[in-house]
Amino acid sequence: MTSYPANLEINTDLARRILTGFIRSEITRVGLKRAVVGVSGGVDSSLVCFLAAEALGAENVLAVRMPYRTSSPESLEHAQMVIDATGVQSLTVEITPMVEPYFERFPDMDKRRKGNLMARARMAVLYDQSAVFGGLVVGTSNKTEILLGYSTLYGDSAYAINPIGDLYKTQVWQLAEAVGVPDVIVRKPPTADLWAGQTDEQELGFTYREADRLLYLLVDLRYTPEECVEAGFSEELVRAVMERVRRYHYKRIMPPIAKVSNRTIGYDFLYLRDWGT
Repeated sequence: MTSYPANLEINTDLARRILTGFIRSEITRVGLKRAVVGVSGGVDSSLVCFLAAEALGAENVLAVRMPYRTSSPESLEHAQMVIDATGVQSLTVEITPMVEPYFERFPDMDKRRKGNLMARARMAVLYDQSAVFGGLVVGTSNKTEILLGYSTLYGDSAYAINPIGDLYKTQVWQLAEAVGVPDVIVRKPPTADLWAGQTDEQELGFTYREADRLLYLLVDLRYTPEECVEAGFSEELVRAVMERVRRYHYKRIMPPIAKVSNRTIGYDFLYLRDWGT
């Protein structure tokens, strides 16, 4: 069977050049020069903030902290560490007054519903501030999260561009360390900080390192589930990951449009280059 890198190592210097170039070209091609990033204090948003500052200049990046009343004080502190380290502009918008009235209207809401509402409130803030700041909203979802559907539709999965969406979480850690994200952020357990004590891996039921190695086989090397089991992964893990990838495919695509003409957006009309531009 084909061998693969157990730790998914990347050339961090090359990745850094590609991603900063991507940010710069994608933002400037629409006539802008600024970026807005929601900075939570986690490794993904921290890495994106570092990359955006390098690509555009710190003065052209707005880092927005959006705590809820139960958010960890540590998350705010870590986000501030990133702001201080990069020198970007910053803003803190408390989302508690935005979401609490809705929570009170529906007192039976579970944690998942509340978390989804908070994620969408945060993205609403980012897009509003992008209008004020004159920049594009830059996404912070990694490849592992996108494949597993571990995101909120029109919440953290909504953005104009995404520089780290083709990096597995394992690779995000590597690049974050290389660009200078504080070690305390790189090493801490990943969490969306939606409620006290919440961690990503606890919710998923497996670790990112396990998922990354399996997803690399399934997606990048096109292994069958059976071949993944032969490679040493448990059937339970393979089934769990495959089901998430299948179930949440709808989050990875634009909403389907019913086709009634011969030039349908998203099917036949795909690129501006159709007009020679």
